[in-house]
Amino acid sequence: MTTPTSSATEEATPIDPAALSTPDGAATLTTPTLTTPIQMAAERASRRGPADLPFTFPDRGLAVALAAERSEPDWLADDRLAAWTAYDSLPVESNRLYTPYVDLRAADLSTVRPYIRTASAPAGTTGLGMASLGAATADATVADEATTDVATTDVATTDVATTTAGRIELREDGVVILELAPDAAAAGVTLETLAIALARDPEGLRADLEGAPGLPADKFAQLARGFWSQGVRVVVPAGVRLDRPILVRWAVGNPDRALVSRTLVRLGEGAHASLVEELVASGPQIGCAAGETVPQSCFVGTLEVVLGPSASLAVASIQDLPANVVAFQYRHATIGAAATLHWALAQLGGRLVRSRVDNRLEGDRASVEQVEIVFGSDEQLFDLTSYTHHTGRDTTGNLLSKGALKDAARSYMKGLITIDKSAVGTDSFLGEFGMNLSRQTRAVAIPSLEIDQPDCRRAAHSSSVGPIDESQLFYLESRGIPPDEARKFIVLGFLEPVVARMPLAETQDRLRELLEAKWAAGSAGSAVASGAA
Repeated sequence: MTTPTSSATEEATPIDPAALSTPDGAATLTTPTLTTPIQMAAERASRRGPADLPFTFPDRGLAVALAAERSEPDWLADDRLAAWTAYDSLPVESNRLYTPYVDLRAADLSTVRPYIRTASAPAGTTGLGMASLGAATADATVADEATTDVATTDVATTDVATTTAGRIELREDGVVILELAPDAAAAGVTLETLAIALARDPEGLRADLEGAPGLPADKFAQLARGFWSQGVRVVVPAGVRLDRPILVRWAVGNPDRALVSRTLVRLGEGAHASLVEELVASGPQIGCAAGETVPQSCFVGTLEVVLGPSASLAVASIQDLPANVVAFQYRHATIGAAATLHWALAQLGGRLVRSRVDNRLEGDRASVEQVEIVFGSDEQLFDLTSYTHHTGRDTTGNLLSKGALKDAARSYMKGLITIDKSAVGTDSFLGEFGMNLSRQTRAVAIPSLEIDQPDCRRAAHSSSVGPIDESQLFYLESRGIPPDEARKFIVLGFLEPVVARMPLAETQDRLRELLEAKWAAGSAGSAVASGAA
């Protein structure tokens, strides 16, 4: 295994943002252009190490251009440059307890152009005083429009007040929907883009962003910190309890484009909320001629959560991105005294998905439950890491990851539970389980513990990787169930305990439909291949 190394980038002098921009608002690359077929062939034939980065666009010039695009305040421009410095020096992955497992060779993002323009509200909106935008003020003005390369989409007319407490949909670098229910707005709930927050509440946003209080020293987290162009901010005041979820939808997939984003969620003391995050395609599937492949797209996103004392948050995330998307996801939670956090994460789409979750249980009696499933097919690669850090007394952590792999899919499931000396009475468990459905699949499970406090209620981990249990298959077939149906029941039953922990019934039903559809697509492909043979 190659040891991860950082991608060195030479410091560039500040440049005019216009020099980095194209008419669609994207930043051009700073790498030399290949001008001859021989040079292009040589570039395609070059071999990268498993930890070599697949892109070159994050550099000092881009950080400067992003700050200049919106005339950002000095503190934010300085924070971007500090993030670039950290990003440039950090390894792709590091761990004190085990050899890092990372393989980015499936990603080919050498020609991607990052968005640099930020849309603040749906195209055509000229003010933020509308009731549907809740806490935004009427004296702010939005001049941004959605970029021209974003496909226009009809917006559903479902009444937001009857289905969600609020919803926002961002399609590529444009905002399609931004709504907040009247009762949520009256309670002081905020749902806004980071551009709106910068205009409406600059000091509040500064407290959230400056110095990256919700991001540790992780290369891809610092990438999001320094080079974000779009973001979402959700604030639920102390004592407010929302009985309907807030929906945040990211729609991406335009070839050769990179969207870098951040999502901030803050709950005050005693507040309660649920959040549904969806990652979907921004348009119909793109076709190409025989022998050609659709250029890849990149999505980099964070979800940074801070829970006040006795607050509770349930997060359900479904990632169903197109097959040409490479996704780098980062989630971080700081959990206060007696606060509760539930993660329910599903990874289905994408070409290469790298996800990391950090949970810091800082308050006494804080608790986190995290469940994550993977259903991989074709040549998908999923790289999932979780870190749970117990510092408060009598804290509880339960983490469960399950993956089912078909065809030549691969997965890495890595986890570390850290229990500090101060974390007396900790109860923490980490389980990682993989199911290989073909001989070409590969699953790696690495749970680990680092314990400095012997007075724990429980500190344990468990893992297993293997094929379908033949005895289960035999039992179902002996009851007259066809072999393929039997395999389907076993696989979906293996994933169901995680699906059932999704905090919302509607999200559970949607996830079951996606799993069924992915199984059916794989079965149809196998039938076609058998017929051709």
